[in-house]
Amino acid sequence: MDRPVLHIGNKRFSSWSLRAWLVLRKAGIAFEENLIPLYTPDTRQAVAAISPGCSVPALQVRNTVFWDSLAIAEWAAESVPELWPAHEARRALARAVAARMHSGFTALREHCPMDLGRVPQAIALNDETRADIAAVQALWNDVRSVDGPWLFGQWSIADAFYTPVAARFHAYDIPLHAEAQAYCDTLLNDKDYRDWLGAALQEGLPSPADKTT
Repeated sequence: MDRPVLHIGNKRFSSWSLRAWLVLRKAGIAFEENLIPLYTPDTRQAVAAISPGCSVPALQVRNTVFWDSLAIAEWAAESVPELWPAHEARRALARAVAARMHSGFTALREHCPMDLGRVPQAIALNDETRADIAAVQALWNDVRSVDGPWLFGQWSIADAFYTPVAARFHAYDIPLHAEAQAYCDTLLNDKDYRDWLGAALQEGLPSPADKTT
């Protein structure tokens, strides 16, 4: 059987692609990778040609292509349920936490776009972004398990969704509470993330006008 193909954007910039990629790696699902360069005159056409949602990441499984990082994560969890916590209530909470990142914290995403090649440096933050940073830390504090270094003890899809957040906090030199910083360190020292980071740093250096993908 042919391997699934994960279509992604530049590893340096595409936080949504990072989430889906991490989930597939943690699931142990073998897949091929197809990188579509972002911020070029041909990007829109290239993405539309492979993704019915006209966005990346998009996962091609035999004759079906589906997009959206959360949908890809749930597809993986159908085969590997351990990607979510085992306990029913904790599993529902982990889904809520991932969904909060998926649809929220827009000021943080827009004002501090992911750029894994950025030399860490602080920038002026507006009130909305500061509020998002405080809300992220409060959320982590509310759900963080004492049974392991990840949000719910063992690694879960929720951790994939907050890895790009940790990368943003690092790139923009954002001061955090001690517990939040420790969690960020765990995310950014994860072997699979380090593999992604290494590849990101080998990419070319496009000059996008907007790096919120």
